[in-house]
Amino acid sequence: MIVLSRRQYAGEFTVPGDKSITHRAIMFNGIADGEARIENALLGEDCLSTAACMRALGADVRVEGGTVCVRGNVLRDASCDCGNSGTTMRLLMGLIAGQRVNATLTGDASLSQRPMERVAKPLRLLGADIATADGRAPVTVRAAKLTGREVDTAAASAQVKSALLLAALGAEGETFVHESVKTRDHTERMLAAMGADIRVLGNTVRVKKSALRAVDIEVPGDISSAAYFMALGALLGETLCKNVGVNPTRTGILAAFDQMGVQYTLENQRTVCGEPVADIRVKKSDLKGIRLTKEIMPSLIDELPIIAVLCAYAEGESVITGAEELRIKESDRIKTTAAMISELGGEIMPREDGFIIRGQRRLAGGTADSCLDHRIAMSAAVALAASERGGEIKNAECVNISFPGFFDMLDRS
Repeated sequence: MIVLSRRQYAGEFTVPGDKSITHRAIMFNGIADGEARIENALLGEDCLSTAACMRALGADVRVEGGTVCVRGNVLRDASCDCGNSGTTMRLLMGLIAGQRVNATLTGDASLSQRPMERVAKPLRLLGADIATADGRAPVTVRAAKLTGREVDTAAASAQVKSALLLAALGAEGETFVHESVKTRDHTERMLAAMGADIRVLGNTVRVKKSALRAVDIEVPGDISSAAYFMALGALLGETLCKNVGVNPTRTGILAAFDQMGVQYTLENQRTVCGEPVADIRVKKSDLKGIRLTKEIMPSLIDELPIIAVLCAYAEGESVITGAEELRIKESDRIKTTAAMISELGGEIMPREDGFIIRGQRRLAGGTADSCLDHRIAMSAAVALAASERGGEIKNAECVNISFPGFFDMLDRS
């Protein structure tokens, strides 16, 4: 994919629906009583994998244009192909355990290398019968009786927390899930809206055995997808991303913007289906180096590659630490982000848990390899658009995992 250098960039954009919320809306309604319509669903490959898995498990899931219609059902034994989607596999481990059915979860070559024991181990504390292949997929879940208890999550991971909460829906008694750092709370919000007996007490979530009722959901735009166009506004002009979810557990990128000196405003703020939403306007800014540490990571982990690109264009040095979670994404994003920025002329030093980036006024451009990681590909596109000569992204088709039509939207300005 060729990306041309730009001297200016401006436009108004409506980005695809939030990936995390779409996954959950399909799954949760798939075990609920009744039928639900999910509007503005993200229909990238990852969420379609979730839809296919729920069909295999017995739910009625139909895609009609940009809407997903789901009629819940009692789940049945199944084999589920999760494709490239770690969210699908990790959340299904908990959901299937809670519904007491037997299932085997597989994935593609990339997903099969990602750690699953970090989810399986805490689920076993509730009584789940889960086997992994040396800590990875395939994952086998066997029907077992679950009993509620207190569980401390070792990792600050919304996927681990969500798997436990879903399992707890089918466990006898009460389950308390404790987090050291609060992670994204889409699961808690949606389960509450669907009638679960759930309560949030600071960094602890309490769940009792519950049945869910189907709920129509309008999915807000994904701030992770909006981040690329927000970054283009900060580098090259002015952008307005409309109807973006601004859940406070997801807006770490705005805190990074505050440090970096990015000019942005939140407009038309409102609440849609329990999720805060706003239009985000970003203007060209004089960027400066930043310091990001472990405490903020749960709220911006997916945006770190594009934040690193902004740091490469900022004045001064940026230091990012506490981001070891990047090592176990679709690629080793510490390694692949550093390689991408270096390939385009930036100065970045990878560390075990992050980066040191020495900013400069403009990157040269060139050729970058996405390493089949959608966030690396889209971050490279922004870096190239703002570069001296533009360039090429290898294996750019991987953006379809989360943002079908990204390059068409990029060229629209």
